Amino acid sequence: MNKITVSFVQGPVVEEQVQLTLVELCQACSAEEQHVTAWVFEGVLQPVGESPEEWRFSGDSLRRARLALRLSRDLELNPPGVALALDLLDEIAELRVRLQRIGAA
Repeated sequence: MNKITVSFVQGPVVEEQVQLTLVELCQACSAEEQHVTAWVFEGVLQPVGESPEEWRFSGDSLRRARLALRLSRDLELNPPGVALALDLLDEIAELRVRLQRIGAA
């Protein structure tokens, strides 16, 4: 019989440690500042800091901003529509994880 060896690798997730300014986030995802600002006010992105000049975004915000931009451009969604779509996508992902945990998927 063949033996299966499973190895676990531990380490920090780089995305979690990245801190981007508003300008850096906009450059990284090719979005305009007005779009990113609107997404912040709609709750799509949650930066640390009080004002746009102080905002710092995590690496996960970069992934989310890219997805928000695609939804905005491809489906022509306004900021509230982007927020709703992302909330629904997050909920679907959570449900899939739950199903996998109980072995239903």
